Amino acid sequence: METKTSLTGTIFLSKLITQYAYIHQKTVGKTADEYIRQIGLRTGEWIEGLYGKKGEEWTVDRYAEVIVDLKNSIGGHFYISEVYPDHVVVKATACPFGEAVKDAPHLCNMTSSVFGGIASRQFGYSKVVLRKRIAVGDSGCEVAVYFRETDDEEGDVYRDLHYTPDLGNPFQWEEETIRLLNEQLKHSDELVMKLVDELEMLREQVKEK
Repeated sequence: METKTSLTGTIFLSKLITQYAYIHQKTVGKTADEYIRQIGLRTGEWIEGLYGKKGEEWTVDRYAEVIVDLKNSIGGHFYISEVYPDHVVVKATACPFGEAVKDAPHLCNMTSSVFGGIASRQFGYSKVVLRKRIAVGDSGCEVAVYFRETDDEEGDVYRDLHYTPDLGNPFQWEEETIRLLNEQLKHSDELVMKLVDELEMLREQVKEK
């Protein structure tokens, strides 16, 4: 049996993740962005450990090489566009999630938090600007990462992030973080139930007319 496209594990997993992210955002709203951010920060620390020892100081050039390599290692087509002492710019012609990322463009927050988290731990501060995104219809992606405070562009700010203690696990979420996210999730659920009740009231009113 032939298919219209070559189905691979990577394509299937990308579609699965983006559909999960899509449903997640539809059900919990903005809370989904915070989940993605937290996962990205922790994943970034784990990835950082694959490129060197914890606490090892990187140059700006090294940082640019790492963020491009990690994206290309998982199926993206990224390259370094510009490198300056205070910021770098990387571009991409393909996303690791492929075209499926258009189903869940908030997954771009993962790129922001991975890039921003690594930069903040290395340089103390970062601002990530997602200038262009395939996820929202641009022909390619363009991401600027600043290492010094600037008002030139709006972006996601990351500062004073710390490494997980030795022998710790970056994926061991703090109880406080889980509690806050659960409270937001509960609030979102309450809003959904309130909407359902209002829709039911409207349906009854229509039936009575």
